[in-house]
Amino acid sequence: AKERSSVPQLTDFDIPTSFWYELKSLTDALMDNLNLSVTDAAASAVFQTMLTVCHRKRPKLCKQLLKRIMEYLSSRSAAPGVSPLLVFLKDQASSHLIDTIIQLAHKSLLRDLYKNHLKGQLVDLALHPIANFPIQRLTAASAKHNLFLKLFDELLQGLEAILASGHMGVIVQLAESCAESEEKQEELMQCLLHAFHCAEPGSRHIRCLPLFMSLLTYEVYYRSDTAEGSTDTEAPLSSICYHDRPLLLSSLRTLTPADLLTLATDPAGSHVLQALITPSSDKGRGKILKRLEGQYVKMACSRLGSRVLEAVWRSSSVTHRQNIAQELGKANLRSDQFARHVWAKFALSHFAHRRAHWQEIQTGESKKRNLLSEILE
Repeated sequence: AKERSSVPQLTDFDIPTSFWYELKSLTDALMDNLNLSVTDAAASAVFQTMLTVCHRKRPKLCKQLLKRIMEYLSSRSAAPGVSPLLVFLKDQASSHLIDTIIQLAHKSLLRDLYKNHLKGQLVDLALHPIANFPIQRLTAASAKHNLFLKLFDELLQGLEAILASGHMGVIVQLAESCAESEEKQEELMQCLLHAFHCAEPGSRHIRCLPLFMSLLTYEVYYRSDTAEGSTDTEAPLSSICYHDRPLLLSSLRTLTPADLLTLATDPAGSHVLQALITPSSDKGRGKILKRLEGQYVKMACSRLGSRVLEAVWRSSSVTHRQNIAQELGKANLRSDQFARHVWAKFALSHFAHRRAHWQEIQTGESKKRNLLSEILE
């Protein structure tokens, strides 16, 4: 299933005072007709917009509205012992509204939502074609609270089933929240290794990175043609790069130069490659750069690849910079819309014609960077 689009950025602008009177009238009308506001797609969309505006401009009002909506949703009739909220979570219009409620909710409301309605139900909801989206939102919203630890433990029990269902957004969000909260990262990594069938034997561990990026299990990726030319639109596990770095770096070093180039020019892959290479030791970075030799020109001519190259350059030693410049200097980069910026930032004209001066500049920059690192440490 395709992921719901991310929340659009909102821009503040001056509005007439009369708007707030109109907003109050609209609020009253929607709250007086909650049954329609919750279940009708058009009314629900208006309600979501109203809540978003109130959250930014009238936070107290927003808090009151969220509380009243949750009270309404919780008061509907349902099977004995089952929260009525579970029914709304599986409805297309209502689930979008609950999505917004979770996004705007304060900590106590999130805690109440889980404790009184969702506890013990997360895996089933994560497997549902509609309800899995609010679960993603809840996982994201709870990342900075202790509640996340409870969500994590519960969702982890059904990780492989969620993977099999194709609801990768749940797993991706779980990884992102682990990275944001800096909690449960090792536990998630071990579970992912099992879920992608690369936990046993241990020799499979270093094959994990392509699996996380393609969202394919070991057998599918390495023993079939499925991985080639995949057009899967799911978001890969790019946040995994903040987890077990030594393992992921080992996996990165098993990739062919062509695979590394593919990674560098992919929206998610470029993020992973940059996040793994730039903080590495000079020796560790050198091993990856050695495998990238012969690919620098293609990276420089790519919108995403050029950004990775620039980030790697900033963190590299003079020796590594010289190797990169040696390869790039042989190509006509100035005619390419992306590579011409690389040419200028790397001072490749100086490298070609005034090598000693170039070396002096690069050495000075390297010393400044090392000094800054020592200060920050």
